[in-house]
Amino acid sequence: MPERCSQGYDRGVTLRNGEIADMLDVLGDLYEIDGADQFRVLAYHRAADRIRGAAESAWTLSEQGRLTELPGVGRTIAEKIDQVRATGTMEAMTKLVGRWPPGLVDVMRLPGVGARTARLLHEQLEVGSLEDLAQAARDARVRDLPRMGERKEAQILAAIDAGGAPRKTVLLLENALELAAQVLEPLRAHPACVSADEAGSLRRRAETVGDVDLIAASDEPAALTAWFCEGAWVQEVTGHGDTKASVVTHTGVQIDLRVVPPESYGNLLQHFTGSKAHNVAMREQAQARGLKVSEWGIEQVESGEVFRTADEDEVYRHLGYEPIAPELRENSGELEAARSGELPQLVTLADIHGDLHTHSDASDGKATVVQMVEAAMELGHTYLAVTDHSAGVGMGIGLDADDLRRHVELVRMLAERLAPEGFVLLAGCEVDIMADGSLYFPDELLAELDWVVASLHVGQRQDSDRITRRLVAAVENEHVDVLGHPSGRRMGHREAYPFDVEAVIARAVACGTFLEINCQPQRLDLRPAHARLAIAGGARLCISTDAHQTSTLRRMEHGVAMARRAWATPADIVNTLPWAELDALRKPSRRGRP
Repeated sequence: MPERCSQGYDRGVTLRNGEIADMLDVLGDLYEIDGADQFRVLAYHRAADRIRGAAESAWTLSEQGRLTELPGVGRTIAEKIDQVRATGTMEAMTKLVGRWPPGLVDVMRLPGVGARTARLLHEQLEVGSLEDLAQAARDARVRDLPRMGERKEAQILAAIDAGGAPRKTVLLLENALELAAQVLEPLRAHPACVSADEAGSLRRRAETVGDVDLIAASDEPAALTAWFCEGAWVQEVTGHGDTKASVVTHTGVQIDLRVVPPESYGNLLQHFTGSKAHNVAMREQAQARGLKVSEWGIEQVESGEVFRTADEDEVYRHLGYEPIAPELRENSGELEAARSGELPQLVTLADIHGDLHTHSDASDGKATVVQMVEAAMELGHTYLAVTDHSAGVGMGIGLDADDLRRHVELVRMLAERLAPEGFVLLAGCEVDIMADGSLYFPDELLAELDWVVASLHVGQRQDSDRITRRLVAAVENEHVDVLGHPSGRRMGHREAYPFDVEAVIARAVACGTFLEINCQPQRLDLRPAHARLAIAGGARLCISTDAHQTSTLRRMEHGVAMARRAWATPADIVNTLPWAELDALRKPSRRGRP
């Protein structure tokens, strides 16, 4: 844990976005240890993510009274940041540190610990740091606590000896896209700019991004690089020349800009999109034909003639390939497929007909069902499944059986009014897969629902065999339509749990259960490698936003990007179909609902 987060800051020192975000993450963790409700805890982590990915300095926004303009930063959190800027300390942090040692945050971030166990360790063994916990484990005092034992004690000690496991800071795809857009929009509007695009792993839509690569075409490159280095996003200029520049943003993210003449723009775009493995393989194949490929052009070595183009697709055509979508450029068979004309026609956002995993304010959503429907219709969807949580998720946010039945009745009343407009509204549930492999609701209740998403939220630290059995049991249930976010990962917060992916895929195919690609930025789960494995095994995938408010219905594009990275075609994704055709693919017991 960053020490200064709990000790305070010197007045007059300008904090970077990353430092402010770290502080909010620590505050959220301390609140969780203190027993605060999950909505409050999540609010701090959500604000931290937004500030970490913001292009402008949060410190400057605080000075200008504009912090609440950042999505996810409300008045209460803004006031706390204002307080740090004015005094160097935060009253809420001081109070929490008075109750809980700040080192307990490092303890809770260890794999297999968490807030509840960290609190127990502190109350029972006076653990206040990783060092305290290591000593307690070596003295064999941890094993006697509830839910511990010798094996858990050994795992904790091994994690500490490996250096601990503080939460990683990653730039999620969504945050990277937002940051890039804030630079690209004014860059494209600059009078000296002919064209500009993302490049690198961001353009390939990797799940996480280490830095942001941008490229531009211009006959006045020095004007663009000078403008770029003076942007509001710049904390530090680390390199500045006439054709390229590098800056570090207020978030600590590096942005690189390359500028070439318009006639070479296609060459540059292809080269800096990568991946490295893709480009190396392409260059090696070109060399065998007497060609030299670089960002400046394709040179015929014998004659010295250089092919330059403003069109990236022409780079591939000149080398004898079909144009290759950026998402496929990982040297995983795409060059061979492009050479033989066998590239798939990848799914696009325009192919999507509906969203089959969403939440309303009946559980932990921020919008009514009516508001979610209106937002879905504005996006052009023709169906929507409202799948509020079952109470098995814990944290006081889910529905019990009676609440669910009442909620379903209200959803169906709205569905009847929408039917004449051709919009299908499904009354469903995201039901929890419990620690023993059962589902939170009985089959009789699940049979009443139009759409059932089964997800694992509890018992995530079980071993691979037990988790695999639970997932298999869920996909084998005749009332389950889709397995939600199958690996359980939350990037930057929690690793995926271990399970036998191939076994789950095989049973999903045999039972006709769909597998989800979840569009939440921290999930993007199934990950592309697993999704490609599922497609190869004959599984059908469903891309769903898991939206908890109207704005996050737009995250469908992230899930589509993951599907494209998995080589998915529209035929592989069930919600590219109109509802009647999708319904015909469901298990016999599930068809005809509603």
